[in-house]
Amino acid sequence: MSFDIKRMFRIERNLSIKEKQYRLYGGIVMLVVSLFTASIPLLLFGVFCVVEFYLSWCPVCAGMNRNTYEGDSE
Repeated sequence: MSFDIKRMFRIERNLSIKEKQYRLYGGIVMLVVSLFTASIPLLLFGVFCVVEFYLSWCPVCAGMNRNTYEGDSE
């Protein structure tokens, strides 16, 4: 599997509905835990996961040319 940096910056939908839900729930959990533990890295990663949910786009998946998006059935 190759990783392409140029592809990573092209914002195109590449997450399925199920993956988006996992990222939203995981991001919310990380945000709540970071509030209680005062962990800045956990806070940033939680915000990153929630933003990925709203954009339906993951830069790491884009760099690896991984696409699970099914179309506009949302």
